[in-house]
This record gives sequence, structure tokens and C-alpha cells, in this order.
Amino acid sequence: MRIVTLGILLSLLAGCSKPPVTDVAKSQPDTAKVQQEQRFNVLLNGNVVGHLYATQQGNDISIDFDFKSNGRGPAYKEQISLNDQGIPQSWQISGNTTFGNPVEEQMQIHAGQATWRDATGPGEARVESSALYVPQNSSPYQAYIMTRALMNTEGKRMAALPAGTMRLTALETLTLDNDKGPVTLNTFALSGAQLDPDYLILDDKKQFFAYITPRLIVIREGYEADEAKLRQLSAKYSTERFEAIQSEFAHQYQGAVRIRNVRVFEPQTLSLSAPVSVLVEGEKIAAIEPLEMATQAGETEIDGAGGTLVAGLYEMHSHTGDDDALMNVLAGVTTVRDMGNALEVLDELKGKIDSGVLAGPRITRYGMIEGKSPSNNNNGILVASQEQAIEAVHTYAKHGFEGIKLYNSMKGEWAPAIAEEAKRLNMRVTGHVPAFSNANAMIRAGFDEMTHINQVMLGWVLKPDEDTRTLLRLTALDRLPALDLTSPAVQETLDLMVEHNVTIDPTLAIHEYLLLSRNGETRAGVRDYIEHMPPGVQRSAKVSLAKIASPEQDQAYRGAYEQILTVLKMMKERGIKLLPGTDLGGAFNLHRELELYEQLGFSPAELLKLGSYDMANYLGHSDRGSIEPGKLADFFLVPSNPTENINAIKTISLVSRGGVFYYPSEVYPSFGIKPFTDIPKVQGPASL
Repeated sequence: MRIVTLGILLSLLAGCSKPPVTDVAKSQPDTAKVQQEQRFNVLLNGNVVGHLYATQQGNDISIDFDFKSNGRGPAYKEQISLNDQGIPQSWQISGNTTFGNPVEEQMQIHAGQATWRDATGPGEARVESSALYVPQNSSPYQAYIMTRALMNTEGKRMAALPAGTMRLTALETLTLDNDKGPVTLNTFALSGAQLDPDYLILDDKKQFFAYITPRLIVIREGYEADEAKLRQLSAKYSTERFEAIQSEFAHQYQGAVRIRNVRVFEPQTLSLSAPVSVLVEGEKIAAIEPLEMATQAGETEIDGAGGTLVAGLYEMHSHTGDDDALMNVLAGVTTVRDMGNALEVLDELKGKIDSGVLAGPRITRYGMIEGKSPSNNNNGILVASQEQAIEAVHTYAKHGFEGIKLYNSMKGEWAPAIAEEAKRLNMRVTGHVPAFSNANAMIRAGFDEMTHINQVMLGWVLKPDEDTRTLLRLTALDRLPALDLTSPAVQETLDLMVEHNVTIDPTLAIHEYLLLSRNGETRAGVRDYIEHMPPGVQRSAKVSLAKIASPEQDQAYRGAYEQILTVLKMMKERGIKLLPGTDLGGAFNLHRELELYEQLGFSPAELLKLGSYDMANYLGHSDRGSIEPGKLADFFLVPSNPTENINAIKTISLVSRGGVFYYPSEVYPSFGIKPFTDIPKVQGPASL
């Protein structure tokens, strides 16, 4: 999670951006009145989806930033004034976030006093020396402003407002050969506000050239043909960072490892074992032995201190990157189901995780197939015909994918043929409801599973001609409070799900975020751990995801969430299987997803079983899901008893992913996260 704003980040989920402009160095008197403009294009997976225009006159800068993908995206207008050191003294931002939340943000520094107002409310601080304001919502151009200011400081660091410290690291110099001629470029990492750095590129005149992520790039107009190779730099830098973390913090011990004095969660009986020792040899569990069994010569002993050992969790709705791969492992999530990604990016990432170069969960892959339209998602494989969609199925099957996922711009009438071909190739079929269709039609077309609870429920409140390729598929949820859940339409869908044995991946946590988050309030899903997070993450937790235009809409959204809970309870009562996934990166959000299921009638022990054993069985993974001899050593240790309180899974002291051990409290400080628990005591042979 970079300093790129939350709205931009969430526009890239499912299914993450920053740019350039003119030199912000001290303006010369004879050029101070000259207006300079630079133009940049925003590309997502190679497709132009928006723009950034930056106009500078002296030390004053105007920004126009807008991009749209998947029927949504952020738009900001900014006015910035710099001092002669390139440090913003005033910053005004207006516009909207990805999901329509209005933005009216301002900051000013005068006579050593900084004041600001954002979606969380007002703030102020005394500025004794230089400090960089980090906007809550702004264009990627903010990275360039900070970079230029930091370049001129000792140690390339500066205090940040509202909190924290910004740091700049120079990475490398390279030459880009283009039909315009060779360009010398310098790459940088900007860090301090969030969990992960931003990566950006300046030319040899120290002007902004590009902001890069593995999927999205903001690049100087005229250089669009070079965007793929520059995006790959972001992936390289991120990979190198996580390879270094893996090298430093992954413990692969010589010989067997004995985790002494733990109680094992047994999903088959929903209970804990007596205190035992669990012996790991290689990547598998070798034995579960009585506590009195002595540690043998050559073994490493880890003191479990009476804690609970739980099989690794499943995140059933992931869009995996190397950053959230590690965060998932540290949160005890040892398997994820990727629900849509760039094929080559996912192949490379999976290969590095499987080989041990990077830390990450085991990945089950579902391939996204999306129809081409003015508002299509730019993820997965885009198709313009049924024949192309079936060819996409073959492509995914050839690469070993276990299933496919259809998306909003897909034509609903293509779904039966696509599903039939996928099933012929032993692939599961899931997805959104295509625009102008409904869940009933997709179930009859052959869907094995419905993705997102709103995709099911919208069919009960939308008119046939309403277009869900826009934000309507979210904002129309305000119609749910008026819905009669005993109506024939509702009962027909539930009956079809039961009849066809269709499951649901409801992504409840993201619906809680969408419908219940409010500006200025720390959202419920993060309250019990947010103080451990970096300043920027804490600040983002106080921003509404959607636009709340009136008290009536506020109540409608709250009522919609209650209706969603009621429908999910009805599904559970009918025996429809719920698959816990988040579409929010998993990790802490998966903990919240499981926690929310308590409101549906699950006990903590049932949730531990659902999140591990049941999902392993659902995906046909007989080698994991429980802690038994012969199974993969995928598990985590918590100091307390999660069968009594599901929140206990948020305080993890140890994770084993195939016999490679991680202690989250060792790793979290690298991300600016304050640890949750002590590190277990370890005795015996050193790590390899």
C-alpha cells in the first residue's frame, strides 16, 4: 500500500499510481512568469485510462488528474504553492475519490504554523523546521513534489505532516532508447507514509518522467510505447525489496523443528487437543507427540508457551502481489485464491513464491475474462466475442488455472457456452453478474459460485436496462432497505442456488467498508489494530469509501448492510456454502471477514474450520487444512484460545509456511507496523 491515495488503490482492486511535471526547483526571476505545461497519460495494463496535466508558473502549480477503469476512478484538481526549497506552503484539492466520496482538502503553512483540513476533519502542528505535508487524497504528482524537496536535504529525509517521516532512496540510472532519442532516467523509492514505497522516475533534468507500479503507470506523453518496460522496473524493485526481507526474516532450520507445548485446533471436532509437541520435518508435519517427549539431538525447539496452533487460513478472493503475499503469510494466510490478475505477472510471482525466493501463500488461480466496453475492467483477458472468450478459457487451462471468473462487461448470453467449455476442461466457473443480466440467469448458465453478495442482490432491485458497469452496482445498494426478503424473487434465487449447489464468495468485509465507513470515524473493521499501523494507514482508516450525500442516504446504506447480513443468514440456514474472501488484499482484512461471520451465526471454532479445513476441502487440497502428520506444515500460533474469541487470530506469534518459519514481530517493523506479540523462544541449530 503506497502513498498513492486510497481511492486510486481501491480502483485497482479486482477486480494501485503517480506522475510527472515540470521542475520545482527555485524559479529564476526572468522565467517566473513563464507558464509551463507537461502532459502525462495514465495507463493500466497497457491501456490508456486517463491523464495528468501539470501547469507551473513560478512556484505555483496546477494539476488536473483523472482516470477511469471498471466504470470508476478518481478525479482531482489541485493548486499548490511552493517555497524556494520546493516545499508546499499551500495545497488545495477538490474532486472525488474512486467510489465518489467528495474531496475538499486544504493545507497551509504560515509563520511556522501548519493547518489543514481533510475528510477526517481539521488538524494543525507547529513547524519548527521543514516538513512535508502528505495529502490524504491527491494525484500521483505528490510523489514528485516530495522527491524534489527531499533531494536537497541532508540524509534525504524530512518530517511529514500530519505524522511520520518521509525518506527518499536513489535506485539506479538507466537509458531509455526511444524514437525521440535516448533519455537518461533516474529511479527513486519514496517511503514513510504507508506500508510500501512509491517508485518514480525523473529525467536527467530532474523533471518527472513516470510514476510506476506493476499494473499502472503515469508516463510522459509520447512515451506510451515504453510503459511496459518501465512498469516492470516497479515489479523488479518491489521484488528485490521482498527478496531481501525473505532472506533476512525467513527461518529455515537445520533438521527437524519441534514446537513444544501447544494445543492443536482440531477442525473435525471443533476442539483443542491436550498440550502436545508438533514435529516438522522438511515441509511437512512429521508427528504430533506427547508433551513429555524429549527434544531430540539436532532438533530446533520452539516454545509454544501453551498457545494454540491453527492450520493456515484461506483468502478466497485475492488479487495477489508480492507486497500482500508477505502480509498474508504474516497473518496466518498460507493459501489464497487469486481471482484475476495479469497472467505473466501472476506466473512469475507464483514461481518465485514456490521456489522460496519470495515469502507468500500457495496460490490457486482463477482467470478473469472481461468483455470489451468503454468501462471494462483492465484486468485478465479482454474479449470482444464469444469465440474469443472460449479461447481465453483455453489459455487459462493451458497455464494450469483451476477456474475462470467472468466480469461485468461480458455479455450474459455468452456465459452458457463459456461455462460449458470450462467445465469440460474441469475448471470451476464463477464471477460477477454481467451487465443487463441477473444472478438467476448466471446460475442457469452454469456458474458454480457467485462472487460478491451485491452481485446477487442487485438483481432484486435493478431494472433490466440499468447498467452495472458503472458505480451503480454499488450505489444502488441504497435500494435494499425497501426490499421484501420474503418476496418470490428473493426466494427464487435462493432456491436456484440450493438446487444447483451454487456457493457464494460474499466479500462481506468490503461491503461493511463501503456501506458503514464515514468521514472522520475510524471504521469498525480496523479499530482493534489500527494504532499499530503507520500514520498514513491510520489516516486512511477515517475516510468514507462512498459518497454519503444526505442523512437519508446514510440511513439507507446502514439499512442495506443489515439486509445483506439477513440474506447471508438465510443462505447459511439453507446450507449454501459461504467462502471467506475479501477483495481487500486479505491479511488483517481476512481476519475481519471471519469476525463478521459471527453475526451470521458461526461460532469462533466453526470459523476456524471454515477458514481452513472447509476451504481446503472445497478446493480439493487434501494436503492441508488441518494439523495432522503427513500434511503440509502450514499453520500459525496464537498465544490465546481462538475457539473462545475469534479476534485472537489477529495476534500471531509464529507462522510456518511449509516448514519455513516466520515471526511476525520480527518483520512488522520493516513496514512501520508496531508488533502485536512477543517472539517465541527458540533453541537449537541455527537457520540455514
